[in-house]
Amino acid sequence: MTTQNYSFILLRGLIRETEHWGPFVGLLKEAFPGSDVHGLDIPGAGKNYQLATPTSIDGIVQSMRQDLLVLENSADKPRVLIAVSLGGMIAAHWFTQYPQDFTKGVLINTSYAQFSPPWQRLRPGALKKLLAVPLLKGIGREKRILSVVSNRPERYAELASAWAYIHQQRPVSSLNAIKQLIAAFNFQGVPARPILLLGSQQDQMVAHDCIKAIAHAWHVPLRSHATAGHDLTTDDPKWTVAQVNEWLASTP
Repeated sequence: MTTQNYSFILLRGLIRETEHWGPFVGLLKEAFPGSDVHGLDIPGAGKNYQLATPTSIDGIVQSMRQDLLVLENSADKPRVLIAVSLGGMIAAHWFTQYPQDFTKGVLINTSYAQFSPPWQRLRPGALKKLLAVPLLKGIGREKRILSVVSNRPERYAELASAWAYIHQQRPVSSLNAIKQLIAAFNFQGVPARPILLLGSQQDQMVAHDCIKAIAHAWHVPLRSHATAGHDLTTDDPKWTVAQVNEWLASTP
């Protein structure tokens, strides 16, 4: 356990927003009671849903950094960036472009073009399911997404209802979703900052080999969950917080 206070910055992935972190935020605050937790939204999602998504990771970083710089008190404590999937690609680029912005990073179920082929970075079965998402609405749409990113079917009904409400309030357009995919598939990450990688062995969306390849190439620690899906912080937020806590306590 660590007694250090941090400013945690959270980045979600493809067509997701800050509200999709769910209980993870509360658990993180409980584990780090003196710390701040802030979520940032990709252009085209969340509070930025009316903006156009850039088609490059660099463009996304430039836009999101403006939101970071206006956060109150975020610079008073060491900043730790926690990012999922597409968010992990954004984080890796952010670390290299603006190394002064963060001290450490936790990247979850992400992938980079130079380490993994396209069919591992988005599995064919997942792609087939996701192609139908624009044709669906409401709870049916969210259940389809959950069938790709979560391995907790007993929670699909509850989560789909909550996520459908989020989409109704702040919808991600199909065009912005496509732009996010373009940015993701063209991205090649480079190592920077002390980094912890978290992966899901049963990830149905992105092959677990993708994050293993990053760990091997960058010589950084990887901790893998045996049963959770791609959205690790949804399937097992307690485990995720525990890994972050243990790593921060052992990392200078």
